[in-house]
Amino acid sequence: MTIFYIILAVIVFWGLLGLRIVQQYQNGVVFRFGKIVSIKNPGLNWIIPFFEWIRNVDLRIVTLPIQPQKIITKDNVSVDVSAVAYYKIVDSIKSIVAIESVMSAINQIAQTTIRNIVGKFQLDEILSERDTINQEIRTVLDSHTEPWGVVVSVVEIKDIELPENMQRAMAKQAEAEREK
Repeated sequence: MTIFYIILAVIVFWGLLGLRIVQQYQNGVVFRFGKIVSIKNPGLNWIIPFFEWIRNVDLRIVTLPIQPQKIITKDNVSVDVSAVAYYKIVDSIKSIVAIESVMSAINQIAQTTIRNIVGKFQLDEILSERDTINQEIRTVLDSHTEPWGVVVSVVEIKDIELPENMQRAMAKQAEAEREK
């Protein structure tokens, strides 16, 4: 009889080892011996202990600040531009298999894309046509991230910092226009 209880305890313990919780905002991708076998939905899920493991993928929108970087505009003015990107994982499997770190990759591609696109415009166009620039950056980012199972929903230029001598020149020009 005691052997029965020991076997029952081992089975219960083994069963409890396989319980995993997937949060409401996640999908669980299950690997068995390194191969993807299924996707688990939010809630309490069971996997085969020691043979399977689960990797939870966050499906919420992620805010990614893009650090300020010096960019030379088309009219040879050096500006510091910072931005923010919002992205969301839409395919859990692609986001794990296609790329090592989604956030790092999007950050790097966003920096180079912002540098390339902002560099095509003149300073007055950058200041007045932010929506056009934001849309162009988002389109390029989205085309790069689509194979990774990621959708970039919004990219916004947060801040454009002009060199101090340009700020003074613009202030003098504005003052002269006011005096007219």
